[in-house]
Amino acid sequence: MASETGEILAGTAVLGVAAGFLFYASQIAGLGAPASGYTLTASFRAVDGISIGSDVRLAGLKVGTITDLRLNPQTFFADATISLRDDVRLPEDSAILISSEGLLGGNYVEILPGGAVETLAPGAEIEDTQGSVSLVSLLLKFASGAGDAPANEGTAP
Repeated sequence: MASETGEILAGTAVLGVAAGFLFYASQIAGLGAPASGYTLTASFRAVDGISIGSDVRLAGLKVGTITDLRLNPQTFFADATISLRDDVRLPEDSAILISSEGLLGGNYVEILPGGAVETLAPGAEIEDTQGSVSLVSLLLKFASGAGDAPANEGTAP
């Protein structure tokens, strides 16, 4: 009888910890109740490393998320829909780019605010975009360009 009670208590504790973990994970992933906000759009040449739910940051702080990614069949660019908090109003000349957290970190979307007085209206498009940069292509450019260094000019042999 005592072992059955112990098993029930242990099972209840495991289920409680699992429920707490699921709640925590859903809050981190943004699966809870949607916060109020507004949407903007942006068109990127490449969106490698980001997906729906990726962070949108301003000055290093999360101010929104990517809510939709679609291929534009006319431009062959990736059109992103961005949901931002209501208290974040961006100048019309703001830029948006895909940044990396480091060599081993993930990617996120970074907003660089402009200096215009007018702000972007809900549903507007951020036109100044920069897509993701492939680390592999950068390394290949570096490796292939290493032999192209100019020879020492003006020195005697």
